[in-house]
Amino acid sequence: MAYRNWEPMVRIHLPPAENPVSQDFTRPEIGLVASELSERSTMERPIASALEWRVEEACLNAWPALREVMLEGWLLRFSEGLTRRANSANPVAAIGSPALTECQRLYRRLGLPTIFRVLSFADPAIDQQLANAGYTSEGESCVLHGEMDELEAVPDADVRLASIATPEWFAAMSALQHHTPDQALIYRRIIGQLAIPTAFALLSANGQPVALAYGVLHRGLLCYESVITDRGRLRQGYGHRIVAAVAAWAKENGAHGACLQVEANNLPARALYDAIGLKRELYRYHYRRQSRREPE
Repeated sequence: MAYRNWEPMVRIHLPPAENPVSQDFTRPEIGLVASELSERSTMERPIASALEWRVEEACLNAWPALREVMLEGWLLRFSEGLTRRANSANPVAAIGSPALTECQRLYRRLGLPTIFRVLSFADPAIDQQLANAGYTSEGESCVLHGEMDELEAVPDADVRLASIATPEWFAAMSALQHHTPDQALIYRRIIGQLAIPTAFALLSANGQPVALAYGVLHRGLLCYESVITDRGRLRQGYGHRIVAAVAAWAKENGAHGACLQVEANNLPARALYDAIGLKRELYRYHYRRQSRREPE
């Protein structure tokens, strides 16, 4: 059964990202030599920094897929439909357009829609190719980053941290996320794929879980995942406390920066992350979903 819409991350709305401006060649010159054409192509593409790719790596490792296939520089992820991030094709380097037919065949084989995750700093030709092939755009999302010294990192005695997700943590996450039994099982299996240092955080009030999250450490970066607060306990500071406590854990373990991915339509979440110091929008991404099945 495919679950395509649920995402284990807080959704926010951000202003449009400030992308590098490429030169506009509205009147192509005649007789350009190959070196000039290559230079033009490079100038027209957004330029990704090493930090952006390092954040991408951390985010992929923080929310692993159940199965993966590498195909011509694209990482195809398969997780029985739970979240687009774990069920989409992701670029792992500055590469060209994907092999659509082969990708579609692999996703179709597992009964999943073909979805591509398109980074704002990728070659614009990739997005254009997918649009021309009938792939629809959805899920505009933002990637936030902050230096650890800029973050509010405050230990909290009431926030319980564990290196392994306990049955209590899973049960609370399932309840707050309103998982179906099948979703809860897939979520547990995805968490079971984590291979890097992780802190699972749980905050309770009056004996009831009110906020949860987990954070992973990868190459000096803290990546937040599955941050959630009980809908009946919003605006009481629980989300702030749990995020700050995870930051304190990461700082104690040598992290020098933090990042997270959020859908670009949730102002309350943006306010939370801004308040703890995650103020910089590093880049954006969106998804392209195949709008119809292609014949074999």
